[in-house]
Amino acid sequence: MKRFLLLFSMIFSGLLFSQTQLNLIPYPQKVEFQKGEFIIPENFKLDQNLPINETEYLKKRLNFLKFNYSRKEENPDLTYLVFPPNDLKKLKKSERYNLTVSSDGITIQSASDQGYFLALQTLIQLFKQYKDSGKIPAMKIEDEPKFAWRGMHLDVCRHFFTVEEVKQYIDYLAMYKLNTFHWHLTDDQGWRIEIKKYPKLTQIGSKRKESMIGAYVDNTFDGKPYGPYFYTQEQIKEVVKYAAERHITVVPEIEMPGHALAALSAYPELACTKGPFESATKWGVFDDVFCPKEETFTFLQNVLDEVIKLFPSQYIHIGGDECPKTRWKECAHCQELIKKNNLKDEHGLQSYFIHRIEKYVNSKGRKIIGWDEILEGGLAPNAAVMSWTGIKGGTEAAKSGHFAVMTPGSYCYFDHYQGDPQTEPNAFGGFTPLEKVYSYNPIPSELNAEQSKYILGVQANLWTEYILDFKQVQYMIFPRLFALSEVGWGTSNPENYKEFENRVVEHFKILDKMNINYAKSIYNISGKVIPSKNGVSYELSTSQNPNGIKYAIDGSEPKSNSATYQNPIPVSQSMTIKSAYFENGVLKSAISSQDFKTSKTTGKSITLEHQPSENYSFGGAFTLVDGIIGNVKQLGKTWLGFQGKDVVATIDLGEKTQFSEVYFNTLDNKGSWIHFAKSATISISDDGKNFKTIKEIGKNEILKAKGKINLKVGNQSAKFIKIKIGNAGIIPAGNPGADSKAWLFVDEIGAQ
Repeated sequence: MKRFLLLFSMIFSGLLFSQTQLNLIPYPQKVEFQKGEFIIPENFKLDQNLPINETEYLKKRLNFLKFNYSRKEENPDLTYLVFPPNDLKKLKKSERYNLTVSSDGITIQSASDQGYFLALQTLIQLFKQYKDSGKIPAMKIEDEPKFAWRGMHLDVCRHFFTVEEVKQYIDYLAMYKLNTFHWHLTDDQGWRIEIKKYPKLTQIGSKRKESMIGAYVDNTFDGKPYGPYFYTQEQIKEVVKYAAERHITVVPEIEMPGHALAALSAYPELACTKGPFESATKWGVFDDVFCPKEETFTFLQNVLDEVIKLFPSQYIHIGGDECPKTRWKECAHCQELIKKNNLKDEHGLQSYFIHRIEKYVNSKGRKIIGWDEILEGGLAPNAAVMSWTGIKGGTEAAKSGHFAVMTPGSYCYFDHYQGDPQTEPNAFGGFTPLEKVYSYNPIPSELNAEQSKYILGVQANLWTEYILDFKQVQYMIFPRLFALSEVGWGTSNPENYKEFENRVVEHFKILDKMNINYAKSIYNISGKVIPSKNGVSYELSTSQNPNGIKYAIDGSEPKSNSATYQNPIPVSQSMTIKSAYFENGVLKSAISSQDFKTSKTTGKSITLEHQPSENYSFGGAFTLVDGIIGNVKQLGKTWLGFQGKDVVATIDLGEKTQFSEVYFNTLDNKGSWIHFAKSATISISDDGKNFKTIKEIGKNEILKAKGKINLKVGNQSAKFIKIKIGNAGIIPAGNPGADSKAWLFVDEIGAQ
């Protein structure tokens, strides 16, 4: 009899679960559905013991309900309990909560107001999902986040956003249980925080004479003065208070020793040279940085004194990234400092700089966090690392007992494209769609269980070079913020991505009601090139009904009566494939267009001696033989990027094949440290082991061709083609990023 009851209970529980799809983001750690339902009353009664500030927030978010605080003798609809003392001893996180929905009412249990506030976010989403039916299914939720740091960053230096817009941004974080707002307040293009001791920082450094517009390679400017734009200290206090009421910590970033042009424009005596300087009008990295002399440290300490008084956060972000050493190499004071302190080189000087700042911040009871370049020359004793160039910095930090926040560009840079670059607004580059963000695991596989404890969490960054207004901010973070939220909470499951995507679509309804501009890229057609018997095929997909995909291969735009997509489209010759999604004969997506230029290498097997950078590795080596020529204005899906490494590619043609020319493209974008290749060598082989060189070219020929390389190699016949494309190496003085490793970008390698 007991076995029968147990089986019946399991079946009944399964039926409840299958009939109840919760549209919660992030999804809770544990949900147990129970029998019954809560009928949403017209007059919703609140327990008098509820935390006041958080409950007022609830009332504002659920303005369609009538709320009343119940008298003690009445049965409230929402009750708040504190975990019993014995449970409190077991709690590891103040963010843990339980939420129980029954026919008698709703009970929230937590150890802190923060846990209660997070429970309210879940409750609000439940109300919004079941508002129309008026009934919330009975359930018990036991929940807490996996990671302590769940952050979003906002750059207000390249483009400025008002206090009200920053508050909206903070609201978005709160809605999806993120708890850290990283406020990027100073950079080459603008100083955005009032420092009373140094008024010229905002009088001069908060403005620039014009701004770069369009694609970087166009080198075009708008000719319009920008600024002065900055936040007063009273406004800073207002934002910090607003965030605290939503249990969000604001971490300020004051850049040093690089990205300092705006500060140097106001106080040129802090540089290694006399200047004059001005806030940067271009994007990128610049040679003029803070000089590590005593007046500089006095200045920065005074700045930090005022910053620390404004921000109660445990961590102060001091930047530390992309600091060229050109000026330090040429500076007599810097060279003397290196000798005096027995430093190895300029990288050691950077470490000296960071150590001094850390010691000062520690003396104020705070800690520093910086981008992973603060590892250069040795990490400061108590510093935490924000790992952006990949996972290496965070991995090294954790292995050495330092805390790290994982924010690799390949997964967490929301200034990257999130859909087909041809249908998206101009973006910085890269390709980071929703699915890729959702697939991220912040714990590097190289770490053991003990080392993994040093991974504080995960953060996404929004740099605003190409984001002109707040509507565009919304567009770039939504819906990717949903994925970040669930990754940080620790309940993401890439194998169930489609289920997550369904929840995302439901949350679009919430964004619509809030008049939030979001990317609808998941509705658009996604194209993927795959190898096929005779070259490549083009595979189309959509989050919607695949039967709604229409396409044309003659270059014309698809219509409702165009061919319906069923199987990958063979690409056996150069062509343009255009596709779109239709519903009941109505166009519902942007029209996607893809040009193909086929050659004798298209779809062939290819291997690389060196792998591309994580940030620019979409499609891997196959990207170089997929028949797609890269767009020089969009460093998205079609380019591979290599920092400090040559491209050495071997293509197996399958059989001896005749050809007489080899082509490839390389880029020049010095502001982003991207340089043309310095050389190229073509070799051939019949066995894949013994190669004969048939063509070599140098830097002058590549410059003359402006990176579009088409090499006549005579009549050749071979089974293997090897091409070595030489990286420019260390960036020379006089260029942005001097003394750093150059980037080499390459797209299609073809043969005719």
